[in-house]
Amino acid sequence: MSTITPAENLEADHRVKAVFDDIRATRKSDFINNMWLYLAFDPALLERTWAEVKTVMATPSTLDPVIKEMLYIAVSVTNGCSYCVHSHTAAAKAKGMTDAQYAELLSIISLAGKTNQLALGLQVPVDSAFDADAAKP
Repeated sequence: MSTITPAENLEADHRVKAVFDDIRATRKSDFINNMWLYLAFDPALLERTWAEVKTVMATPSTLDPVIKEMLYIAVSVTNGCSYCVHSHTAAAKAKGMTDAQYAELLSIISLAGKTNQLALGLQVPVDSAFDADAAKP
């Protein structure tokens, strides 16, 4: 259950309409998903969040778009965000993630969770070889 109810005519606000138009143009789709509809209750928050998402996720960079989405899935699983897991899994599949890649991703997420908890529970000290500060003269 949501903590807010989106307004009926969100695009009556020129700031919201501008962001929604940019989302449509960037994604080459008329679909505005719930995340953006719900963020529109605060146009400034909507603008800031979309600007950051567009910069990080939709701008060409050294990371392949599928890898970006897979990283987003991993963080979303870890954070327990069902909405984010679903939306970014759909985005990753749309960008070419295969079922085999998805299965491998879930295996890595599961393994990382397990070994992170073991290292945390054991309070394993960081090896000096892995510590960038230790390598400095």
